[in-house]
Amino acid sequence: MQSNIVIVDYGMGNLRSVQNKLKRIYCISEISSDPQIIDNADKLILPGVGHFANGMRKLKELNLINTLNKKVVTEKTPVLGICLGMQLMGNFSEEGSVNGLGWIDAQTVLFKIPEADKYKIKVPHIGWNDVRIDSGSVLFKDVPVGAEFYFVHSYHYMTTDDNLIIGITNYCYDFVSYVEKVNIFGTQFHPEKSQDGGMQLLKNFINL
Repeated sequence: MQSNIVIVDYGMGNLRSVQNKLKRIYCISEISSDPQIIDNADKLILPGVGHFANGMRKLKELNLINTLNKKVVTEKTPVLGICLGMQLMGNFSEEGSVNGLGWIDAQTVLFKIPEADKYKIKVPHIGWNDVRIDSGSVLFKDVPVGAEFYFVHSYHYMTTDDNLIIGITNYCYDFVSYVEKVNIFGTQFHPEKSQDGGMQLLKNFINL
């Protein structure tokens, strides 16, 4: 039976890119900012590109925060946060110095490139990198070891929560690029732009 997949539209996302990638794996999804439609979803995808503070402001303006908290925290609906969407699930971001949704015990911080490396290592981090992943990860099942994923970001997660299953990527230094906690999943990279590895990850999410 087809799950009811809703891509949350809060004015900050690669919405059509995500939806088109889902179509390629024969998954029908709906893009919506309607709290009632979101409330009826079986699974949620929270994409996003842009500024953290603007993202939180948009969620508040659209009256989506209570609905999202109900679905994710209370009802344990599976949710996949992508790029900014993942960052918004954390506690706080340096980008705008505002609190996030608080679903993941993490902070979002700006890449801090050492002075000696600033001319050869650029921010934002743009391009293809691998993800070193815990072998027990649900969404990385059947994703080939060494698969590369597409990144576009200037900020990244920091967390000391040892209960998270965490994926790590190196760009000047190691940073958190994937989190997984019960029903909550987050990718700093863009699976919708990441060829076969991203497609398999999305398949795994849809098939939860």
